[in-house]
Amino acid sequence: MKKIYVLDTNVLLQDPYAIFSFEDNEIVIPAVVLEEVDSKKRNMDEIGRNARQVSKLMDGFRKAGKLHEKIPLENGGVLRIELNHRSFHQLQDIFAEKTNDNRILAVAKNLSLEEERKENGRPVILVSKDALVRVKADALGLLAEDFLNDRVVSLDHLYTGQMEMYIGPDLLKRFYEKQELALSEIANHPFYPNQFLILKDALGSSASAIGIVDQAGKTVRKLFNVQDAVWGIKPRNAQQWMAMELLLRPDIPLVTLTGKAGTGKTLLALAAGLMQTEDLHDYKKLLVARPIVPFGKDIGYLPGEKQEKLRPWMQPIYDNLEFLFNTKKAGEIDGILSGMSSIEVEALTYIRGRSIPGQYIIIDEAQNLSKHEVKTILTRVGEQSKIVLMGDPEQIDHPYLDAYNNGLTYVVEKFKDVPLAGHVKLLKGERSKLAQIAADLL
Repeated sequence: MKKIYVLDTNVLLQDPYAIFSFEDNEIVIPAVVLEEVDSKKRNMDEIGRNARQVSKLMDGFRKAGKLHEKIPLENGGVLRIELNHRSFHQLQDIFAEKTNDNRILAVAKNLSLEEERKENGRPVILVSKDALVRVKADALGLLAEDFLNDRVVSLDHLYTGQMEMYIGPDLLKRFYEKQELALSEIANHPFYPNQFLILKDALGSSASAIGIVDQAGKTVRKLFNVQDAVWGIKPRNAQQWMAMELLLRPDIPLVTLTGKAGTGKTLLALAAGLMQTEDLHDYKKLLVARPIVPFGKDIGYLPGEKQEKLRPWMQPIYDNLEFLFNTKKAGEIDGILSGMSSIEVEALTYIRGRSIPGQYIIIDEAQNLSKHEVKTILTRVGEQSKIVLMGDPEQIDHPYLDAYNNGLTYVVEKFKDVPLAGHVKLLKGERSKLAQIAADLL
């Protein structure tokens, strides 16, 4: 049976092309949704860009007919703008205030009542990214769903970049001796390029080894970059060794790191970047950037020149640099960096339009990037550059992103089959015992 889907504003602001995701059903956009979209179109951010895209799509639909009537869509569905169902008669005893959310609920409720009176009435479903709107809809007896089409992967299938394999002691011994094994000897299912395998003794002994699948997906080999320390930083657990392997490999120009706070993502990436920029001179410059998305309430405009404005946003980067450079006095790191033209700390606001060749690029807090923003960043990367995207998909401050539709998760899933990319999820916190317990319990 065909259905009627009523779309909330946040669905369109998250994905302007969401209207094409409902197959051959009827899409209803309340007039108040267009008002809310119009109020966002002047924003100079991702939400503003999506609002402008929605406006262009709606303007294009006018060529097919009147928007308050049914406009045919390419996928067989129909679209219309609902102008009439603003009556609060059904809601006034429950939600007295005429907020925009309640006006959208009123549209869905009145459409639902209309369909119930018909002999072959269709189900009316409200689609919203707002959990409380869905709760209100449920209280009104309405069907309500989250918009899940923008999710890159289902809840339980996020790629971790690693796998445990139990093999016979003879195979484990041969791996130590020859430092590689054919994957056909281990399992008959395919592996991803640059995927890490933790090889353990199937008979239960403590013997184990870490290997990485080659870029052809045929062989597992021992790690290449097993060093005592990189800029004074030595990996403390298996996942940190995996991360360091990816960070130091010049043949893997795209690295993604995920993990909870305190797992060492930023520190490892900075140490590897400094070694290859300052010591080995493999890259001309180390560029470190992060998106400007506030945690909690924004503090407003900041005084000073650009670098002074950026300092509070970039402070986590400076904290790690102070640790790596072993500075003793406050502000000493600023003097060090001002004398080193090869290190640049920047905000992602200024990356559009740039071409970045021959650089080691670190993008921190990448989970706060949308799919469009992360595409913009990756298409800036020039020849002989390496880019590292890292963050915690469980800690997102962006209002329209979650753990399964953000830019970092998007890149991890889309590039897991690509030989030029590698990923690892760091599991164990190394900042402090308190930080690890807090990350696990809270």
